Amino acid sequence: MNPDPNPAAASDEAAQEAPAPACVMSFNAADPSGAGGVAGDVATIAAMGAHALPVTTAILMRDTAEVFDQHELDAEVVTEQARSILEDVTISAWKVGFLGSAEVVAAVAEILSDYPDVPLVAYMPSLNWIEEEDQREPYLDAFRELILPATEVLVGNHKTLTDFLLPDWESERPPSARELAVAAGEHGARFVLVTGVHLQSRGGEQFLDNVLASPQAALTGEKFERFDTAFVGAGETLSAALASLLAAGTELQAAVGEALAFLDQSLDAGFRPGMGNVVPDRFFWALPPEEEGLEGEAQPGQAVEAAPAADNNKGASRRVH
Repeated sequence: MNPDPNPAAASDEAAQEAPAPACVMSFNAADPSGAGGVAGDVATIAAMGAHALPVTTAILMRDTAEVFDQHELDAEVVTEQARSILEDVTISAWKVGFLGSAEVVAAVAEILSDYPDVPLVAYMPSLNWIEEEDQREPYLDAFRELILPATEVLVGNHKTLTDFLLPDWESERPPSARELAVAAGEHGARFVLVTGVHLQSRGGEQFLDNVLASPQAALTGEKFERFDTAFVGAGETLSAALASLLAAGTELQAAVGEALAFLDQSLDAGFRPGMGNVVPDRFFWALPPEEEGLEGEAQPGQAVEAAPAADNNKGASRRVH
């Protein structure tokens, strides 16, 4: 065997490591259903090719149908989780979900303020399960005042964002995505991604619009056919996917389109792990193809109530539920 003519170069090459993927820090609650919270964020971020840095902000008591209660975490515990890893790892984007309490909102906002150039995607879930108004309202007030000023894109369902941003809306006409963006912009958020905007039926079919808007105009969006299937974790999936794409340097409007496409396919491949709602399958692309001759029979890993695969032709409609 001939000796290596340049052993030093060979050693240097072996020592080289593959570049790390973009890192996304997620501030979110622990969700034992795996549908949302930090569990859902980790799955989505990994599926998008980024690396998740999950920071637990609260502990939810829930199943796949509903949230029953939560246990708040001390703000110092949340801060220590984040600061410890931020001293070691460079991040490329933030994802903020449910933070648990106004005190934790303030702690997270202080961390965000030290990294003003890192894009933040904030997701506002429905908090109707928090029945005590004296607990829910201080949290929402703190989120408006402290998180929205740092937010690049605020993501949420049309009704949830209306209740959050325009609680005194009195018109019979629902607010447009641009009007929601104006309200969010008054608190400092640059854009809103509004999902679940109900549209008039065409030929008896119901459609939902998903719109990215700034205070100046609606920028982009896609309309999808509405399904009656109930999902849990859809908004978490969309917002974490968007954060991952922004972390990789994707331009905003292109990132929104790709994140919506990812959500579409995750829901089409959704599964029902329990007696509650359907959970998005973020790893739909890793499923083995169905065996021939077994059409109509349930196979291990087969999607539950999955819609037909979308046509790849430009302009073809895709389905988001």
